[in-house]
Parts: sequence; C-alpha cells; structure tokens
Amino acid sequence: MGNLKETLKNKIEAWRPRTTRLLKEHGDKVIGECTVAQAIGGMRGVKCLVTDISYLDPNEGIRFRGYTIPETLAALPKPEGQEAPYVEGHLYLLLTGDIPTPEEAKAFAEDLKARSKVPEYVFDLLRSLPADSHPMAMFSAAIVSMQRESLFVKRYHEGLGKMDYWDPTLEDALNLLARLPTIGAFIYRLKYRDGDIIAPDSTLDMGGNFAHMMGVDKPYDDLSRLYFILHSDHESGNVSAHTGHLVASALSDVYYSISAMVNGLAGPLHGLANEMVLRWIQGVMDKMGGKIPSEEEMKKFVWDTLNGGQVIPGFGHAVLRKTDPRYMAQREFCLKNLPDDPIFKYVDLLFRVTPAILEKQGKAKNPWPNVDAQSGVIQWYYNVKEYDFYTVLFGIGRALGVCSNIVWDRALGYPIERPKSLTTAMIEEMVGAKTPV
Repeated sequence: MGNLKETLKNKIEAWRPRTTRLLKEHGDKVIGECTVAQAIGGMRGVKCLVTDISYLDPNEGIRFRGYTIPETLAALPKPEGQEAPYVEGHLYLLLTGDIPTPEEAKAFAEDLKARSKVPEYVFDLLRSLPADSHPMAMFSAAIVSMQRESLFVKRYHEGLGKMDYWDPTLEDALNLLARLPTIGAFIYRLKYRDGDIIAPDSTLDMGGNFAHMMGVDKPYDDLSRLYFILHSDHESGNVSAHTGHLVASALSDVYYSISAMVNGLAGPLHGLANEMVLRWIQGVMDKMGGKIPSEEEMKKFVWDTLNGGQVIPGFGHAVLRKTDPRYMAQREFCLKNLPDDPIFKYVDLLFRVTPAILEKQGKAKNPWPNVDAQSGVIQWYYNVKEYDFYTVLFGIGRALGVCSNIVWDRALGYPIERPKSLTTAMIEEMVGAKTPV
C-alpha cells in the first residue's frame, strides 16, 4: 500500500490549506438557506455537508471524484479477461481522486487480499446468533465485533497528533473493507445454504472472490464488481453515508461508524427499495398470469395503477432529472447476459412505457427509473433469491465511499457534528405563526 498511502499523504497536505482558507476568509458567507419545511422535513436540500468523494449531478447522475459512471467504468482497470473493473481500483479512485494504472490497481488488490482474513471470533459470533436473525443485523454485529482490532483507537490513546488521525483510520478502513465480502458471503451461506461455507480463493480479486464464496458462477463475478462500484457512494446526505459521517465525527473508529452506517441502510425508506421493487414486479407478473404483456397492455396497467392512486416503484428520484446512470449500467448488463429472462422483460417494458406516461400525467419531476428499478431483478436471476440479503450487498458497496469520506474527514480535521435545534414555539415566533388555542 506504500504508493497509495504516499499519494494520499501528499494530497491531504495539499488540500488542508483550502479548507483552512475557506473557514478563515469565507466562514461567515451564506451558501444555503434553511426553510421551516427543511427544518421539519428532514433537512432535505440544506447545504451543510462537504464531500469531495462524490457529487449527485441532477443531469449527469452520480460523479465519483468528478467522473460520471460511464467515464468511471471505462477508465478503471479491469482484472485480466473480465468486463467489469476492479473494485479495488475504484476504491483507489475514491480515496485519491486518481484513476489507478493497471499496475497500481493490481498491487492495491494484492494489499487488500493480505488484509482480508476475518478473525475466527467473528464467525463464532455469527453462528451463535438466532437462526431467524436478519442478515443486516448479523452484518452490523459482525462489523462492530471487530472494533477491538482498531489501530486508530490504539494510536489515539498513545497520543497521536490530530493531523495524523487519518493514517490509522485509513488502516482500519482498508482492513475492514477487505473483510466485508468474506463476512457477507459467510452470512449468506450460513443462513441460506445450510451453513455450507465456501473458503476464499486468494488468487481472485474482490469481486471475483465474492462470487466464488457466494457459490454463483460467472458472470456473477462481473455483476458483483459492477454492483459494488455503482452503490459505493451517493454524496454525504443519504441516511447511510450521513450516519457513518456523524458517528465518525465523534472520533468513533471505522468499525463503530460502518456498523452504524449499516443500521441506517437497513431501513425500508433507504436500502430496502430494490427488494420492494422486485416484490412489486413479481406481483404484476402474477396479476398478468405470468405472460409477457404487449406494450399496450403494460401501458394500460401503468395508467390503471396511477389512476388508482398508487405509484410505480423504482421510478423517480429526489435529485436526478434523467434516467439514473446506475440503472443504465445494469440495463446494459441485463441486455447482454439475461435478455430473455421473464422478469427482465417486465423491467424492459416498464422502462419503455412508464416515463412517457408519468410525463403526461405531470406529477413526477423525474419520470425515469432509478437504480433500484433493476438491481434486485439481476440478483434473482442468478438465484440469489433471498430478498433480505440484498441490502447486505448494498452495504458492502456503500462502505467503500463512506470509509473514504471518513478518512478525508479525519485528514481535514472536521469537527464533531452538532447542528442546533429549535422548539416549535421558537419557529412559530420567528415566522409570525399563531399558536393554536
């Protein structure tokens, strides 16, 4: 990891003056306003977080370190003979802002392999949990159980200087990220495959090894690479990313922070959306008797659904104003690898007819599909049919970006997060509202 750490060290030292200058010279300048609706409505749209890892562009979709998803997938090096890039190379990009060379990506992959051995007590813990434990609860417990491994905690108590907090935080982050695929696959095999555990293969990269441990044949390895990259980061304001940042701002180590991130991701309003979309599509198939409908039949179904006061799950996004590029990347995978799958045919039909109907209806700001409209469908095709597990896959990917953000939070010395609260009466007085008698 010597090359990555030295590169990161140089970038951190060059970046710190930018943050210092902003605070010193422009700290009192207004960059956003908070309305009553924003204060009560979950702080949506309030500009009060800083991240350089990713940005959600309304027209281009997510940008990783300035690169759009198509640019990212095209530029990142790929394992020999594979179609999807190294997950490790993507992590290198998130951390440094640089596209690694093939040699750098391969070397970084080897470094992560050396960190990937999961302590045996983690497996003992997972085996001891009740059989009906939710896989996300198992995932969170496994992560926080490794808190004793934290190098940051050890060096902090030894008197580590504040400007060096990022170094052991990076070590913790890489150690954890290297282990997450093994933990995730272990949970899957333990819970859904009668405990038939598949040992890691040290010759494979992260995505390939995950597919191997899951027991799913090619091209599930390329799907895993793609899935982890696409779900890796989405600015800092979503629940999982914000939770990880918030907990880490208290100088809690990466294990505490990512376990908390996973807990936020487990909520039905966040990480469970792909499961809900898949269940809905399967319900549509049942209503139509399992046959593949014509476009006209699907149009009628969509109109009937909307006119009945219901929504089309997987369509629309709070920020995006075009089709989610993460959706399009998965669509391209489906068109190549599962074009005749019945569920994908339904997804394809919905993609073809729904946006125009939503535009005509006029209620949706963005009538296009988002990432969740397709991601669960692909997992189902490859016989990963356990809905509850899908969010674990999401969590492995999302940890890449959240860990990268935490490293940079420490590098730039960001303080503990502590927004100010107001009482309802205070807000009423500020806006001139009368208190009901």
